[in-house]
Amino acid sequence: MRMQPDPTRITAGAAAEELLARILYAEAGHRPVRAVEALASLAMNRARAALASEEARLRFAGGAAPATLPRALIAVLRAPFQFQVRHSRHPDHVRFAQPPEGDPALAVCRRVAARALSGALRDVTGQALHWHDAARQPGWALGRVPTAECGGLAFYRLEG
Repeated sequence: MRMQPDPTRITAGAAAEELLARILYAEAGHRPVRAVEALASLAMNRARAALASEEARLRFAGGAAPATLPRALIAVLRAPFQFQVRHSRHPDHVRFAQPPEGDPALAVCRRVAARALSGALRDVTGQALHWHDAARQPGWALGRVPTAECGGLAFYRLEG
C-alpha cells in the first residue's frame, strides 16, 4: 500500500527558509538589507561547510550529518551557540519566536532567505564563517581583520 504525503508537513527546504528568515529578522531585521544578506550568506557558508567536513559538522551543526543543503542549514541554525536569538533568555528571542506577520522587515528577511536557499544570493562576506556585532569586540576577534563589514556586523574567515 502506498502512503499518501501528509499535507500538514512542510519540506525541509520550506522549514529551512522560514527558520533562516526568523533568525535573520531577530538578529539583523533592524539593520540595512546588506547586513541581512551578509548574515544569510554566513549561515549558508556554515551549512555548506557542514556538508563538506566532519570538523565543520561538529563546530557548526552540533555534530549532525545532514545529506542535503536545506537539512544542513537547519542543523546549523538549530545548533547550540550559533545564533543567540534562539535562546529563550536572549533579549531579542521574542522577535525570533513570535515575529509580527505584518512587519515589512520580516518580509525582507523571508525574501533574502529564499534567495539564499535558491543560490541566488551573492556572498559578500568572503566566505565568512564567524561574525559579531561591530559595536562589540569579542576576544576571539582581537587582532583579526574582518573579511567584510556590513550594516554594523563584522564577518571573518578564520583559518584553523
